[in-house]
Amino acid sequence: MKYERLTKEQFEELHQEFINFLATQSITAEEWADIKKNKPEVAEEELDIFSDLVWEGVLKKVEYLEHISAKYMFLFRFTEVQIDLIKIEVKHPEIDIMTKEGYQWLQDNLLADEVEIHEATKALSDDRNKDIFALIKQGANITKGELFKYFNKWINAQN
Repeated sequence: MKYERLTKEQFEELHQEFINFLATQSITAEEWADIKKNKPEVAEEELDIFSDLVWEGVLKKVEYLEHISAKYMFLFRFTEVQIDLIKIEVKHPEIDIMTKEGYQWLQDNLLADEVEIHEATKALSDDRNKDIFALIKQGANITKGELFKYFNKWINAQN
């Protein structure tokens, strides 16, 4: 298994897609019930294969990830060959950028000494999807990139 098995809830959401997946392998509902009962290892293998297919489909579409905590914001943009990172660190002890007030403070104080902003670019490995999945496993979320675009535009205006 390349990624990880989907959760029970994810399988329930993708019930029809899983049925279609089994159908592409000429496995009927009756055969699937028999496989689950009499060949659980084969059933497990099918669940793993389907999970990897779903993950591959999702990961290949990812352009942006965000990983935000009380003091840090890691904003990622992915191209086919590289990862662009904007890292924002708030060093003010009373500010939590995960709150509405804390985020507003950050926007109002981007040039303050208590805010550090760094940019970096790194080449992706030969397996772009695995690189993205590793960041998701560490807590990053797939986004549309609004924060990355906002801060990227702000940084470029400063230069």
